[in-house]
Parts: sequence; C-alpha cells; structure tokens
Amino acid sequence: MSLGTKIAWDDTVLPFQLDVSDMRGRVARLDGVLDGILKQHDYPEKVEALVAEMALLTALIGQTVSLRWKLSLQVQSKGAVRMIATDYFAPKTEGEPARIRAYASFDRDRLTDGAPFDQVGDGYFAIMIDQGEGTQPYQGITPLAGGSLSACAEAYFAQSEQLPTRFSLSFGKSTEPGVGEHWRAGGVMLQHMPKASPFVASGEGDGNILTADDLVDGDEGENWGRVNILLDTVEDLELIGPSVAPTDLLIRLFHEEQPRVYDAQSVQFGCTCSEDRVRQSLSIYSAKDIEKMTTPEGKVTADCQFCGAHYVLDPATVGFDADDA
Repeated sequence: MSLGTKIAWDDTVLPFQLDVSDMRGRVARLDGVLDGILKQHDYPEKVEALVAEMALLTALIGQTVSLRWKLSLQVQSKGAVRMIATDYFAPKTEGEPARIRAYASFDRDRLTDGAPFDQVGDGYFAIMIDQGEGTQPYQGITPLAGGSLSACAEAYFAQSEQLPTRFSLSFGKSTEPGVGEHWRAGGVMLQHMPKASPFVASGEGDGNILTADDLVDGDEGENWGRVNILLDTVEDLELIGPSVAPTDLLIRLFHEEQPRVYDAQSVQFGCTCSEDRVRQSLSIYSAKDIEKMTTPEGKVTADCQFCGAHYVLDPATVGFDADDA
C-alpha cells in the first residue's frame, strides 16, 4: 500500500444492531480526519493522543444525532491539558459526510511523563447538543474520572441518560511499511437499546456516579454481560488495522447475536469558521476594545483554534459601533 492510499472504510461510522441481545452500536475508523485535525497544531504526543481519543468518541456519539444538528464534546480541567473541544456537524442532507473538528489548550511545561489521561486534572467532561436556531441547547456533564476519556463518556451516558454504554477504542501512530507515519483510530460503541429517546436530559444524579452495570438486571443484565465479554476479545489491530473491515469485525465478535448493519456515515475534517463569523464574534466589543486589539499595522487579527485560519480585518468594520453604523 503506497502513501496516500485510502482504505474503503477509513473515516466512516458504521451503525449496527444486535437483534438477539437488543443492543445497538457503531464501529468507527478515523484516518484522514485525524490528519486534518492534528496537522494544524504542534501538539506533544500525549496531547495528540487525547485529541485522537476525543475525536473518536465524537464520531461514535455524533452519528446518533439528527440531520443538521451539532454535537460538541468538551473537557475542562485544572491539569496541564486545560481544555479539549470537539464539534460534530451532522450532514445537512442524507448521503453527505459529517464534519469533525477538534483542538486542545495546554501548558507545555506542566506535562508529565505519565499517561495521556494523567495530563488532565480535576474538572468535567461535557456533551452538548445544538438542535438549531430557535431551540434550547442541551448540556450534560460528568466529572473527569475513570482513567480515560472513554470512561468519562460511559459515566455520562449512565448518569445523565440512564443508557448502559461501553466503548472499546484504539488509537496511535500507524507505521505500516511504505506509508508515512500518521495517526489512526478505531473503536466500537455498544449501547443498550433505550427505553426512551436518547439525549433526553433526566437531571444530574447525586451521590456516587452511576455505571452501566447499575442500570441493567435480569435478562437485560445477562445480555449486557455477554456482549461485553465478546467485545473484550477485540484486538487493537482489528480496531485500527487495514485488513479487517468493520462488517467482518462485527461478524467475528457478535455472529451469535445476529448483527444487522445499516448504511455507513462518512466523516471528514471540517471547520465552520468564516470572516462573517469572526465579525459576529467581535460585534460585542466597543470601539475602545477594538482599538486595544488593533495591531501597529492598523489591523485586527483573529485565528481559528480549530483549523488555523488567519483573519485580517479593518478595525473600522468590526465591533459594536461598526454594527450600529
């Protein structure tokens, strides 16, 4: 395989259902999406790993939202990695690719020799759903705990949605012969079929954080335990390697559960920034504030944290006073 060769299932999310055990799930593979996200920044490897994990979670979770909706994941922490933000923009129409973007904010001199998750400290993991203009965005949060971002996402679904959820993820730098080193990620998301529509806020729990096992018992608990044992047999190369298609992986893992697959959703790196959006964000500032932002060359500049786009604007055309003019 030569440099630049794209595998058919790269940058896709494949939804599936396990009819025997009443489970649903998704298989995701990211390649070019991660390249688009990470090449914009000079992140240390531990930060890249966190961004890769967050992007993979975003792809797996985002596939459930409706057309034209936006899903955002965010980590806010007191650790060396202060923030990780991702957005998933659902397609506007069926058949179009979804778009993902992500970035991280961190203190390089505070990074340690520990694992990637050790670089975040106390804080929270948040999921936000924006259904579009005229609607109230939904947000749910859970503490940063459990040793990984995927554990935080599992806790979120158990706590805020009462949906037993499990992630099995793998991500890292690919070093295949004849292919330039680059990040690849793959994962499986399993979820018990909901008794109500997903993403319906049910309030924050108190006391100990719920887990998936707290939400199922009887036959449901037996089914949940069985499919998790099967998922535990998955190998990293099956998740991210070039030789096992997602459909083959599902048959290998869950053939006795009668897996049924649906149409795959393609995803790509994409940003929604524009000069108009920059002007809109600057419209809250007064002429005095804009003056302070103006460079010695007489320009107001702004950079997009997600894609690195650089905007140069005439200060007379931005700010609160400019909008009133």
